[in-house]
Amino acid sequence: MLTSPDLPPGAPEADPWAGLQAFTAARIALGRSGTSVPLREALAFKLAHAHARDAVYSGLAINELLAALPPLQLGSCQVSSQATTRQEYLQRPDWGRRLSAASRARLTEQAPGACDLAIVLADGLSATAINEHALPLLHLLLPLLRQAGFRLAPITLAEQARVALGDEVGQLLQARLVLVLIGERPGLSAPHSLGAYFTYAPRPGLTDEARNCVSNIRPEGLPYPLAAAKLSFLLQAALRQQLSGVGLKDQSDLLTS
Repeated sequence: MLTSPDLPPGAPEADPWAGLQAFTAARIALGRSGTSVPLREALAFKLAHAHARDAVYSGLAINELLAALPPLQLGSCQVSSQATTRQEYLQRPDWGRRLSAASRARLTEQAPGACDLAIVLADGLSATAINEHALPLLHLLLPLLRQAGFRLAPITLAEQARVALGDEVGQLLQARLVLVLIGERPGLSAPHSLGAYFTYAPRPGLTDEARNCVSNIRPEGLPYPLAAAKLSFLLQAALRQQLSGVGLKDQSDLLTS
């Protein structure tokens, strides 16, 4: 701590880290009050924790999402995992990775035939992220994919869903690739961060090394235009090389270097 002869007795001392707060959302330069943090920071921590808990229990704004999808010129289908409640979803991650029987039948009926990409909007651990960021991202991403000649399946809205649920969706829709936009696990500085996971030749039973991820999509993190450009590049590379996961390297930065 820095001391100053101009400060009155008992006043908080200037923190040399304070200037760094402009460069990070991390909790730094909180100050102290005796052996603890100031009351203001303690209350701010509790508020952030409450926002994170709320995000975990948030639900997809189904009606609002369905109303906003027609301009994207894609159909839609609603599905759910084998977890029937949020409590089951949190306690049984394996149930969140597989579709319910009714959802499998619905997707089988609506399968448009062979296509290049199926997109899934999944609540994950923060439906708030989907509600806030999925549509702005899609409005930028879809024109890039259409320009590249992608044949697109209807958009799937999935509730009580884990990332791996997309592999079953992609297989049933006969898609060469599946892209899952999902709410990431909320943190104390980002309760609404969106993740994008994609898999080539999706099918149940695949594990994380078979997928690629673009994470922290939000205005305060990875902005929509940059995320859309990166995803478009990677999805085209996945189709061209017929792979995804650890074998697919992100070289999109070379385009602007």
